Amino acid sequence: MRRKLLTAVLSVMALALFLTVPRVSAQDDIFVTPIPNAPFSAVINVERSTIRKDGTVVNLKTMRAIHRDSHGRIYNEYRTLLPASSSETPQVTHILLYDPQTRNSTTLFPPQHAYRSATTRRPPATTPPVFASNGPQNEFTREEDLGTQEMQGVAVHGLRYTQTIPGAEGSKDMVVTDEYWYSEDLRINVVLKHNDSRTGSVTMTVTQITRTDPDPSLFQIPDGYSALQAARMQQR
Repeated sequence: MRRKLLTAVLSVMALALFLTVPRVSAQDDIFVTPIPNAPFSAVINVERSTIRKDGTVVNLKTMRAIHRDSHGRIYNEYRTLLPASSSETPQVTHILLYDPQTRNSTTLFPPQHAYRSATTRRPPATTPPVFASNGPQNEFTREEDLGTQEMQGVAVHGLRYTQTIPGAEGSKDMVVTDEYWYSEDLRINVVLKHNDSRTGSVTMTVTQITRTDPDPSLFQIPDGYSALQAARMQQR
């Protein structure tokens, strides 16, 4: 009886800790920092695995382009998810543009040939939102320094965070891991991995990195695009 009660208490404590620790999941995307004098172009490959309620697993994938020029301007493309077995090219749904000099943020919608622009109140950070210690560790959370290595021609430093929620009597523990491989040179995470034993996983890998200035036209609103109603961008 005492063992069951202890397990229940630990599960509640772990769940409370999991819900209250302010963390940004790897699912939150590759954050391209708006820094000058570090131009590059690359492709993000995304692999996503979703566990349905009936236990079946759905595997999806997509890919998209990212760019940053010498002025720190950002181009971040988003495309549809496709079945992992598909040979089709995912369609572009929208493109985010940001100019750190004017703090102007523009979203392009290629399917509609439309765009929306606004001015941000505060500039984005110059370091990804996740690549720092989460603070003191305990029996429910663990932080591992994975050391340094080279990926896609750049030096990267890896960290892995593991959160464990004890299962009820007779059930498995719930484990959530987030892994980040950060390039100080590019100021971006080159690899993000998120795995949740309850819901699935996602892996984002930056590939095909080139260190030259991208085409300036990428950061412009294409001819023939119509303006949508502007909205004030707020810092999250």
